[in-house]
Amino acid sequence: MGGKFKSILFGGLLLASSVSADTYVLPPSDVDVVGRVEAARVQKGDTLLDIARRFDIGQNEILLANPRLDRWIPSAGAKVVLPKRFILPEAERHGIVLNIPEMRLYYFPPSRGDAPPQVITHPVSIGRMDWSTPLGTTRVVAKTQDPVWRPPESIRKEHAEQGDPLPKVVPSGPDNPLGKYALRLGIPGYLIHSTNKPFGIGMRVTHGCVRMYPEDIERLFPEIPVGTPVTLVNQPIKTGWFAGELYLEVHPPLEEADIDYEKMLERALTLIEEKTQGDASIRLHGSAFRKALEEQTGIPVKISRTAAVTLAADL
Repeated sequence: MGGKFKSILFGGLLLASSVSADTYVLPPSDVDVVGRVEAARVQKGDTLLDIARRFDIGQNEILLANPRLDRWIPSAGAKVVLPKRFILPEAERHGIVLNIPEMRLYYFPPSRGDAPPQVITHPVSIGRMDWSTPLGTTRVVAKTQDPVWRPPESIRKEHAEQGDPLPKVVPSGPDNPLGKYALRLGIPGYLIHSTNKPFGIGMRVTHGCVRMYPEDIERLFPEIPVGTPVTLVNQPIKTGWFAGELYLEVHPPLEEADIDYEKMLERALTLIEEKTQGDASIRLHGSAFRKALEEQTGIPVKISRTAAVTLAADL
């Protein structure tokens, strides 16, 4: 695990005292979970958004993990859960994998010599419901530092209607919404880029592009070569193995997907069946399963247990 990090154990969580690392040793193919849930204390004057950025978490992520804390005025000294444990998306562990409903990017850099393979993960912003970020596979086709923005006519029209007209060309600088770094994708018009509005990271606020905290893309920009594959997936539910136990991670689905609880339940059961390969010896904790599906905190929950109680009997 890279980066500087200090912590103490607090009530079963790690109490973080500085920015925690976002680089993890890539586990073997039969292990799917990386990281750990941590905690921090609210400092005087902090908002949850300040804490989210300090620990490289998106806005929605920190709100879902701390539903009882006020976004803008959390009590000084209050404990904040930091959702820093992740089930890797169901995709090839290669290049960039972006899970849209999770609003999180995973980068699997090429192996270097004898060093263990790694995975790097960062929160992102995605397209609004009316400007959805596309799904599918593509590649990084160009990299630009200090990019110039030429807003499409559709965006210029929207801004004009809101009384905020845009020029045809926005030069690089502090007023450029692309920030200092941009990775152009093979899908025409779509970028992974920095931002001049970092508090929007982890929300659906873009016109389809993918935004990152300025410090995150500044770090990744020199590491990601042109030609890097990019896979964009829609996985609000993820399942994964860790230390022989099965975990379930649930995020709110995209609004336009129109998925109700019954459909989420059906999807989760299908994923569990696929992950366990129908092994009848694996027993599932029905109440933990149901709680994860209902609360949708985005934090992996252990749903397997050794007691001989079937999932169906506990639902």
